[in-house]
Parts: sequence; C-alpha cells; structure tokens
Amino acid sequence: MDDWTDVAATTDFPPGTRRKVDAGGTQIAVFNIDGEYYAIEDICSHEAETLSDGTVDGLEITCPAHQARFSLLDGAPLCAPAYEPIATFRVRIVDGIVQVRDDRFDDN
Repeated sequence: MDDWTDVAATTDFPPGTRRKVDAGGTQIAVFNIDGEYYAIEDICSHEAETLSDGTVDGLEITCPAHQARFSLLDGAPLCAPAYEPIATFRVRIVDGIVQVRDDRFDDN
C-alpha cells in the first residue's frame, strides 16, 4: 500500500503550527516542531479525547482534557492518567507538500 495523504505545503505550515487531516478514516495531527514534522493519531489513549488542541512543549503534547502527556517521537505515554501509547505515523515531504501515511494495517 502506498496511500500518502497531503497535509499542507511546507510554505503554509511554518514551525510551531499543527494541522489535522483524515487519512482513510484515521484522524491524524501533524506538527511542525522547529522544521521537523511529527504525526500522531489525534486521540488520547486515556479517554478518547482530541489531542491536537493540547499544549505542545518540546516533543511532548499534553491532552487538554485530563493532562496526560505523550511523546511526539514514539507516542509513549509520559504520565498518568494515560498508560497506553498513541499511534505515530510516517511523514515525508514531496515536491514541497507535507504528507502522512497510516501504514499500521499494511500486509508487508
């Protein structure tokens, strides 16, 4: 499977911003942190709250509902009340467009 979803042009996605996209039914939040792009599933593993509205500090995001923190690098929970990781996704730049891909269910 090679289903990449366009997020935004790099020129429209400056450092410190985030975008939300639907990738085949999965809500994904993509972050530009100092020119590097990170993508997570936009749902907290604690109580299915939207993460993309949370506070970003370095490479961590805090859920706005219950203050659980997660790593943007690998989705690891960093404090209670979350104990399960969140999904992270591959990001690439093609012809100036940021793209993300949910490959969790690939056959490969």
